[in-house]
Amino acid sequence: MIDHLDHLVLTTARPQACIDFYTRVLGMALETFVGGTPPVERQALTFGQQKINLHVQGAEFEPKAHLPVPGALDLCFIAAIPLDAVIARLAAANWPIVEGPVLRTGATGKIRSVYVRDPDFNLIELSELA
Repeated sequence: MIDHLDHLVLTTARPQACIDFYTRVLGMALETFVGGTPPVERQALTFGQQKINLHVQGAEFEPKAHLPVPGALDLCFIAAIPLDAVIARLAAANWPIVEGPVLRTGATGKIRSVYVRDPDFNLIELSELA
């Protein structure tokens, strides 16, 4: 029944720091769009054919998760560049690696990963296919 993930929603307590991390450090693009009922201006982080819609804690859009809180996500991204280049980019951005590189199992097989935390302390796994 399900084909693929279109988007997910990230609740942030620090919107500017969140946008900085996902755009400057991870290379996603910031998109502004109008959506919802009633229509309001919103922000999303785009990459590939997916996006992450942003909700600011305390000013979430309806409908929303039952308990939207910053720091509750554990996300894994497959990088478009080799993991060694990801590690170099993190170092250049002075962004600390929490763990790795380590071997893990992803959705389609073995992956090699490093883990970081975003400004809201979500755990972000950055991987390459092994």
